[in-house]
Amino acid sequence: MRASLLIPLFASVISPALAQTTQKEDSDHHLSDADIVVTAIYGRRQADILSGTSVVSGDELTRDIRPSIGESLTRQAGVSATSFGPNASRPVLRGFQGERVRVLSDGIGSFDVSNTSVDHAVVINPLTADRIEVLRGPSALLFGTSAIGGVVNVIDSRIPRRSSGKGVHFDGLAGYGSAANERAFGGRVDLGVSDSFVIHLDGSFAKTGDLRTGGFILTPALRAQAAVSGDPEIEALADLEGKLPNSAGRTWEVAGGFAWIGSNANFGASISRYDSLYGVPVRYAVTPPAPGEEGPEEVRLDVRQTRVDVRGEINPGTGFLDAIKLRAGYADYKHDELEEDGSIGTSFFNKGAEGRLEFVQREKGGWKGASGIQYFQRSLNIVGAEKFLPRSKARQLGLFTVQSLDKGAFRAEAGGRVEFSKARADADATLGNPALSRSFTAVSGSLGGNYEVAGGWRIGLNGSYTERAPSAEELYSNGPHAGTQAFEIGDPTFGKEKSTGLELTLRGDTGPLKLSGSLYHSWFSGFIYEQPDGSFEDGLPVFNFFQDRARSWGAELEASLKLGETGGFAVSLDGVSDFTRSTILRAGLTSNAPRIPAFRILGGIEAASDKLDLRLEVERVAGQRRVAAFETVTGGYELVNVSATIRPWGKDKDATLILSANNIFDVVARRHASFLKDYAPLGGRDVRVSVRFGF
Repeated sequence: MRASLLIPLFASVISPALAQTTQKEDSDHHLSDADIVVTAIYGRRQADILSGTSVVSGDELTRDIRPSIGESLTRQAGVSATSFGPNASRPVLRGFQGERVRVLSDGIGSFDVSNTSVDHAVVINPLTADRIEVLRGPSALLFGTSAIGGVVNVIDSRIPRRSSGKGVHFDGLAGYGSAANERAFGGRVDLGVSDSFVIHLDGSFAKTGDLRTGGFILTPALRAQAAVSGDPEIEALADLEGKLPNSAGRTWEVAGGFAWIGSNANFGASISRYDSLYGVPVRYAVTPPAPGEEGPEEVRLDVRQTRVDVRGEINPGTGFLDAIKLRAGYADYKHDELEEDGSIGTSFFNKGAEGRLEFVQREKGGWKGASGIQYFQRSLNIVGAEKFLPRSKARQLGLFTVQSLDKGAFRAEAGGRVEFSKARADADATLGNPALSRSFTAVSGSLGGNYEVAGGWRIGLNGSYTERAPSAEELYSNGPHAGTQAFEIGDPTFGKEKSTGLELTLRGDTGPLKLSGSLYHSWFSGFIYEQPDGSFEDGLPVFNFFQDRARSWGAELEASLKLGETGGFAVSLDGVSDFTRSTILRAGLTSNAPRIPAFRILGGIEAASDKLDLRLEVERVAGQRRVAAFETVTGGYELVNVSATIRPWGKDKDATLILSANNIFDVVARRHASFLKDYAPLGGRDVRVSVRFGF
């Protein structure tokens, strides 16, 4: 076997996100499912993590599941979505997206090409998730310097973490959503062959029609331009409303895995196959094309991925180390971009491997920590008429550590990472690119602490310094991209992106009130961003990558208040609010960064009992008028949602029925973080039914 294959298999060895693989840790996880965060190097309670975190599991996850990870998380603090249609929506954390947010599957990357473009879906199926954890801010840097915005970790059970002895356990989930005629179902089986050996099988299928919106597809400004275009076909766009054209999709996935679970060690593996076909909403032209140029087409993406995963852990029992953990994965990914006639216009081929090996220290005197090594490699090749990136290869090797000290009232944490990366592009005559290669050494670190100023209330301060190497896409892009209907141009001379950040936190959990808030500010040098320059190439708007100084700041707040009990129901209020401001500093001039989410506040009232939960929530998103050059203003909107969660046999039984109605007033809503916001509004009124059961 070649060394290039042995290295990723060895270095793939870890996953701080999967810190709970022993039977004891898994027991802790299930006893406090909503509180223990495993995407934090070693399992810790949510209140002990210094930066912003969110955990979505149980009934909340069942209620919020959508076809994409991005849309499934938009109710969480600090989270928005790229919303490139209902099937390709990636999370946006604190205004950051793309290369600054890592989306993980059980602790390691998704091995897709969703980071290269917003029309590419994340190859992680929300239907298979047990829970989703979100880490925002510097705590996420130990998963890679590309996680400066944060990490989204989707945790599943494909490699079982526990054994309950011999027997069979089945879990199922089925759902329907009216806005897109969405039909989804999935199931999994865990077979205990012995007290130590478990076999897992799962499968899922989801299908949607074109998404029904609350009104006109195009914004008023675009409709006005279309109406006076003088072209009958374009003029018809002014009246386009209701269903969002070319937004339908279908996805299926099957997987199998096993685990051997001993008293001081465990090991498991899984293999999965993912297949999806979905449409990309059109960036319509509202003025006639120039002679010889064609208008935009309806493109569909046909995505396939085969993936293999491995996880293992050894618990020495005595000595300095509490655990040695391994996590590894490899995937072969391909997608074809299909033209309107069904022919293949462009194909993407991506092969990736990633792994982590982690050494977790045994706690002593309140001191605990973990150190490790991470390896990642990717080979991407694009073939077709609309190739925008030469064949490229990327490799990263990272060394990291996190150390924490708990002295009761005072808690401190320090972390560091050194990452060696190389991005290489082959010579490409079609794009006019010579062979190019860049290497970088990025150093990042964070230091913080919090102090209990009163019973149950802690105030904290975190500082971080981060360096990020530019990606191959940011360096070497130079061509048309059908999915985004843009001509994308990178810059091979980019240097490292550097940032210094501060975050102030306040957390309290006393009596009926629970609160978590943060203020954060980051200063960047060499900030890399993409925006149009007003020119056109091959009939497409040119999007350039730029690098300048920048700063970003904002706030997040989550709170819940128990009001009391009446008629057997516990009544409570809860709320989430967040905002981000980001500016670019170029040649002494200050301008707004592109696609920054607007101020948002979401409040809910809930009455909960053993068998029935009732919830009403209202979300207000302000208009975004702080826009970048060539970017349009986005109007604000209000969404009203209601839901009822029914547990016929109580909370101790695996049977839940959720009825919900979202956007009940059929409002036209657009997210400013989306490249496609002016052409693809969010869904209109959506009545949903979800059933989760097990035996």
